[in-house]
Amino acid sequence: MHMPCLSPLRPLAVAACLLALVGTAQAQWIWRDRNGQITASDLPPPREVADKDILQRPSNARRVPPPPAAAASAASAPAKTEPELEQRRRAAEQEQQSKAKAEQERVAQQRADNCRRARSQLAGLQSGQRIARLNEKGEREILDDKGRAEESRRAEGIIASDCD
Repeated sequence: MHMPCLSPLRPLAVAACLLALVGTAQAQWIWRDRNGQITASDLPPPREVADKDILQRPSNARRVPPPPAAAASAASAPAKTEPELEQRRRAAEQEQQSKAKAEQERVAQQRADNCRRARSQLAGLQSGQRIARLNEKGEREILDDKGRAEESRRAEGIIASDCD
């Protein structure tokens, strides 16, 4: 008995079956990494994954052990790179020390500059001569006794902190 209402669904059913077959044809590896995470891939797991942690492998696939020469060179590689790593570590430490020294010199130069300016400012304030400065509006104003005292305290604070 033929049912005409199902005929439009037949191509969809055939396509779904073909997609299911294609999906199973691809090789799937499933393994557990050292953190316990399950990973699935069409590529084999990394060499550090133990065989006992491989949960599924394709039926026609095997993990190929490294050739003996590669295993021997891999075993001797850490011995060769250890002095190189030590040399890099020392170079990084020296670079860090030179950067720290340059920073200290920059800060010392900045403090000496601040000290020199503050002493000059204080000498001018104590001389009694008229001192003018620009306010927020850009207008010139003459310091009165109160302003002179505030500027003197500020300069003395800088001298106390930046001068040896």
